[in-house]
Amino acid sequence: MNTDNILEDYERDGIVRIQNLLSPEELAATKSQLQRYMSKVLPFLPEGDRTFESDGRSVRNLWRMEQHDEYFKQFALRPDILELVAKLVHGEPVLVGVETFNKPAKTGSGVPPHQDNAYFCQSPPDTLTVWIALDAATVENGAIYYVKGSHHQLLPHLPSGVAGNSLGIADPPEVSPGDEFCGTLEPGDALIHHGQTIHRSDPNTTEHSRCGLLMVYRGAHTQSDPALKGNYDKARQLIS
Repeated sequence: MNTDNILEDYERDGIVRIQNLLSPEELAATKSQLQRYMSKVLPFLPEGDRTFESDGRSVRNLWRMEQHDEYFKQFALRPDILELVAKLVHGEPVLVGVETFNKPAKTGSGVPPHQDNAYFCQSPPDTLTVWIALDAATVENGAIYYVKGSHHQLLPHLPSGVAGNSLGIADPPEVSPGDEFCGTLEPGDALIHHGQTIHRSDPNTTEHSRCGLLMVYRGAHTQSDPALKGNYDKARQLIS
């Protein structure tokens, strides 16, 4: 990886795409471990650590995987990933969580425009997500759209009513085509986005799943913002 180019693109756009972050062997091993997690760990998770699609059966999200499984904890603590993340969060990286966004075939729901720091509630907003494609992410199956350069300001958010994405931007800005980045990926590729980069995705109506493994980090110097945390807690209560 050319870390200088990654840092430049990330600081400018709030989003960067990295090809082949995982080798084919690493990808296969990670997918196998996720299948194990789904069959062996998922049935025993507390309710708050998984979200289902509207059919009540298809898994939408898995949350806090690092608390339930040593493989995914150690995966997120890989030295090569932490070394890169440290440069992007401007300090010592702290693992916040390991998650999935499964976006299953036919039933995968969309995501309203939002900024992650409305959920993370950190000040300063030196937070990011490493989003690794376990399946191909295409325009048709729900690739993520990002607004380039939108990470410098956190906009007001309101409850969205969407389980797993309880907050959405109250008044999403109009975006010109040149300012929107479509995060199409091949399996093993990754996106890294700043915690305040506006992003959204469409439902998956295809026959192909679009599963992503997500690792969230913050700088050790960040602190929880009580006002942001209060707004997030209220939104969660509305859909509980």
